Amino acid sequence: MAVQAHATAKYVRTSAQKAGLVLDLIRGRDVNQALATLRFARKGVARDIEKVLRSAIANAQQKEGFGGDVERLYVASCYANQGPSQKRIRPAPMGRAFRIVKRTAHLTVAVTERPSDVVAVPATETSESTPKRPRGAKPKAKPAAKKPTAKAAGKSKTVGKKKSAAKS
Repeated sequence: MAVQAHATAKYVRTSAQKAGLVLDLIRGRDVNQALATLRFARKGVARDIEKVLRSAIANAQQKEGFGGDVERLYVASCYANQGPSQKRIRPAPMGRAFRIVKRTAHLTVAVTERPSDVVAVPATETSESTPKRPRGAKPKAKPAAKKPTAKAAGKSKTVGKKKSAAKS
């Protein structure tokens, strides 16, 4: 059975939307490739996500049944949930005040060990004869017999005059 481990960082001072943009870059990648991507990402939250990813890798290494090869780990899932927001007041002209919302996020990264050997399942005859259609798509109707039209019956009219080849 493949080893699964995760790590979470709570109350990180960034919005969940900004963190989600960086998390989309590493989802499904090998951990070494994900670390390299985070190292050179031009976002401030990438450093926090890198720390969470390293923690998830360390958690996987401590699990019972881990094969010992970090190269086989990949980022199975990663997401950013919204944390509590700090509300602050900024003075504005003429005695008014503007509200500032300082958002926080909870970052979660889960890593999983890839299976060591992949066994291919042979395709059956029924799956080859009937290809699957996309979900929600209606089956194609068989074409109906066409009725002869006026053009097909030879009753077409010539529209316009023929142009002469010679000009004066």
